[in-house]
Parts: sequence; structure tokens; C-alpha cells
Amino acid sequence: MFYHTHMKTILLVEDDPILGETIIDILEDEGYTITWVKDGKGALQMCFEKSFSLYLFDINVPFINGLELLNDLRYSGDETPAIFITALVDLNSLEKGFQVGADDYIKKPFEMKELVVRIESQIKKRFNSYKNTLQYKDISYDIAANIVLKNGKKIHLSPSESKLLELFLQNIGKVLSKDEILYNLHNGDIGSDASLRVQVSKLNKIGLDISNIRAVGYRCEKP
Repeated sequence: MFYHTHMKTILLVEDDPILGETIIDILEDEGYTITWVKDGKGALQMCFEKSFSLYLFDINVPFINGLELLNDLRYSGDETPAIFITALVDLNSLEKGFQVGADDYIKKPFEMKELVVRIESQIKKRFNSYKNTLQYKDISYDIAANIVLKNGKKIHLSPSESKLLELFLQNIGKVLSKDEILYNLHNGDIGSDASLRVQVSKLNKIGLDISNIRAVGYRCEKP
């Protein structure tokens, strides 16, 4: 399931070696690829080097704590789903976590099964929009009806082009690797790079601003 793991990449920031190793063992068994960093400064650097499906941050870590780390990432426009894991149980920490942009929060000690369920929920939200209509400049896409409009006029797209449009519009500003794009378009089957280039070109022509990130993938730029 090589392609599947590209949808399931997690950055773990945890300075407790035993807990860190336990989380990695459990999540790798669930098919996730984990990058483990033990302090906030290293995590910030890693976030600029790679794209992740989800962040799993302990709050009390060295150099830059989890709250400051996520606040910096959100300020830079990073909207990757984030879950805090922490022993802090007071309401101020909980409130601050959501203020800086956390999507979920799990208190130590926790059941590993609960962590897996919460992670899967956030990953699903990222790759499956709950909105019925996605909007980008003068383009709107009604997912349920599978209708694409530009300036109110209907545009014909093939099923795979529509799926690609939906994927880009759900991940504006994020770099998507070719592997995760092809996985989504072909339900796990290996797709062709050449056909993907043609489909991206078609979407650019109708008005999306998609950049080719060399040797990595593509990014639909913010309007």
C-alpha cells in the first residue's frame, strides 16, 4: 500500500521517548508514516521541508512549546489538521489550544485506540470536504450534482478531472505529492504521470492556478 501511506503522513512532536515509541508502533501498524521530532524548533524546520497529513503535538516540549509552534504555523498559512496531546488538564490550556488553531485535543493518559480514531477523523476531514459547493475565484463546483460553473456557465470535465478539481479545491495552498493525487484519482491503483499532467493543464486552462513543485507534486495557489 505504498500510495496509501502518502495520504497518512504524521509529524509527531513528543519529547517523552517511551510515549513517542509507543505512538509510533501503534500508528505504523495502522499504516501511517511518522516523522518524530523531540522539540519545537526541529518541528518548525521539518514543517517547512515536508508536507504532512496531520500534526500530533505535545504541548510541553523544549525550545518552542506546542502552542507557540502551532500558532507560528497557522500564522504562516499552514492549515494542516493538528491534534494536541498533553497532560495539561486546566481549561486555560484547552482554550488556548483551540485559539491557536488546534483541531482536536487528547489528554494523557489516553487509550491508543482513541488516538487512532481521532487521527482518522481529522484525516478524513482533510481529504473529504463536508461542503456541498467548493469555490475558487469565478469557478464553483457542486460536488453532489457534479456541476462545474465558471462565471455561471457550465464547464464539462471528465470524472477524473472533476475528482482532481475537488482535491485541489479542498487543499488550496498545500503541496500535494503526485502519489497522494494519483491514489485519490484511481482509488489506490497506480495512475499515469502523463495523464495527470494533461489533467492539471486542463484545470489551469479553466482558471485554477496550479504550480508544479519540481520532484514533489502540485499546489493550487490561493486566489
